[in-house]
Amino acid sequence: MAKANLDGNPITPLSICMIGGGGFIGSHLCEKLMSETSHIAIVVDVSSEKINHLLDKSLPWAKRIEFHHMNIKNDSRLETLVKASDLTINLAAICTPADYNTRPLDTIFSNFIDAIPVEPQYYMLKEDVSPCIFGPVHKQRWSYACAKQMTDRLIYAEHAENGLKFTIVRPYNWIGPRMDFIPGVDGPSDGVPRVLACFSNNLLRGEPLKLVDGGRSQRTFLYVKDAIEAVLLMIDNPNRANGHIFNVGNPDNEVSVKQLAELMIKVYAKVADVPASSLSTLDVTSEDFYGKGYDDSDRRIPDMTIITKQLGWKPRTSLDELLDSTLQYQHQTYSHAIKKELSNPST
Repeated sequence: MAKANLDGNPITPLSICMIGGGGFIGSHLCEKLMSETSHIAIVVDVSSEKINHLLDKSLPWAKRIEFHHMNIKNDSRLETLVKASDLTINLAAICTPADYNTRPLDTIFSNFIDAIPVEPQYYMLKEDVSPCIFGPVHKQRWSYACAKQMTDRLIYAEHAENGLKFTIVRPYNWIGPRMDFIPGVDGPSDGVPRVLACFSNNLLRGEPLKLVDGGRSQRTFLYVKDAIEAVLLMIDNPNRANGHIFNVGNPDNEVSVKQLAELMIKVYAKVADVPASSLSTLDVTSEDFYGKGYDDSDRRIPDMTIITKQLGWKPRTSLDELLDSTLQYQHQTYSHAIKKELSNPST
């Protein structure tokens, strides 16, 4: 018997073109689609490393997933794949804050999704009423938010004038296994990933966790597997998702970046069986860490009213649980390579 959606209607298998589907979010979405649905995934990315475990031709879903190695900036094949698909999910973006200052043009051309209010009265962000407030032009970090806001408006304009069916997802700090990279292992030695991978790298190397401007900024964190449940609900319930912008986050998992570091030290000490007293934090300025042009908001709290009403979705995983799962993965995946590197510093 075919699975039914929230309205009791059978779920029709779709051909889904996933742009940037080989990355952190895409790899988890592919796993979900292959193991729990009949949908077809047409994955477009510059690397298949994070989904190679799904591409083995002997697997039962082998005929439902295909990978196309492609740089979408200059490859005309993308249009053909999009036109042949029932649904397109765009996950391609430059999402590491360190790049916003050094690669603002790439950021503007590549990114999309939401903008970040910076005034205290706008800490609680509502999809349909919160205004978008940005920092000054010379604070290039805001190129990310501005670019995503422009694309939101383009999508909505296409909907208003030409009937484009769309759903926009605003992800609030989705974290979990396979997020970003560890510098010098599966990413550039001078690369700066997002906060969870930065802290993981410090922990794996026994280095102090660097707190930008003291780690005072507060953030909410959502386990990526909870987030993927929300995305699948959107795919399988188009009548409830079309035309909506959804915040997808976990307001209950709000901590300061300093508190996050302290929690990660506690969890990693248990995972790696090392004394927590051997792990520490270090305050650094944003300019020293990111360079000139960095700026950010103090808090971002997603209002969850619309997604709860439309799809009945709520996050389930606590911060302690998701950090335990993620740091176990980080330790198992990277600790051997880093130990080898540290024991042979000249290589």
